Amino acid sequence: MFKKLRTKSKSDLIFDIFNAIILGVITLLVLYPLYFIVIASFSDPDAINTGQVIFFPKGFNTLGYQKIFEDTKIWRSYGNTIFYTLFGTGINIVLTMLFAYPLSRKDFSCRKLFTFFMMFTMYFQGGLMPTYILMQKMGLYDTPWVMVLLPAINVFNVIIAKTNIQNNIPDELYEAAIIDGCNHFQFFGKIIMPLSKSIIAVLVLYYGVAHWNEFMNGLVYLRDEGLYPLQLVLRGILVQNQASADMMADIESMMEQQKAAELIKYGLIIVSALPVLIIYPFLQKYFAKGVMVGAVKG
Repeated sequence: MFKKLRTKSKSDLIFDIFNAIILGVITLLVLYPLYFIVIASFSDPDAINTGQVIFFPKGFNTLGYQKIFEDTKIWRSYGNTIFYTLFGTGINIVLTMLFAYPLSRKDFSCRKLFTFFMMFTMYFQGGLMPTYILMQKMGLYDTPWVMVLLPAINVFNVIIAKTNIQNNIPDELYEAAIIDGCNHFQFFGKIIMPLSKSIIAVLVLYYGVAHWNEFMNGLVYLRDEGLYPLQLVLRGILVQNQASADMMADIESMMEQQKAAELIKYGLIIVSALPVLIIYPFLQKYFAKGVMVGAVKG
């Protein structure tokens, strides 16, 4: 049987055109600020302040990047952040999936109790000072482990992973595995983890970005500058340059310092965001699928 080819009606065509225009405008509004930061980081500060930089850089200038990368603390902090992100995300994924799996089992007798305690922590927390004292008592204060163990589990991510397992892994599969002599650990390692690649990709993105952007824990719990994450070092450089400009007695020197601080500001955004922007496209296809699957049937 041959199906008649349907041509779009006039109303459908108008809707498609209108929809494309609206989405195109929204896309430009989202992308332009990022594009502006890129061209501003290579432009002359005077051109930026006078509004000459709109679509293309004016007065090509790499002073901001030179001042950023001539500081050796940048490279050390990059290494620290990479370690915190990779090692911390690995811990996050393992603990989150290990926590989510038993909560997804309907035959787990303490399921409701643990779910209650987990949800309780979303609304009530100990606060900064009790956590600070706890980190000192546990010997984690001013160590790299505070950056990876303190944010080890996120309750929201556990809920997403639990829902994903409930919706994607049927009980019949578990029963078949038990008949074949599989225990819970084998079922988790050989069935749950391989079939949860989409949600794991989402969790990697969530946890990885959180670790990469983390600076508050470093600001509170780290005193050794050699352990500082990237975001904390970049923040320090920016604040230092702004403070130096404010304290300058010489007007001309102050103006030059402010120009350098302006370039550094845009360069810092590019330096800190570039790795995430590079990695995200590779995880994007899993991101939409994992979030949608994990969001259905709470």
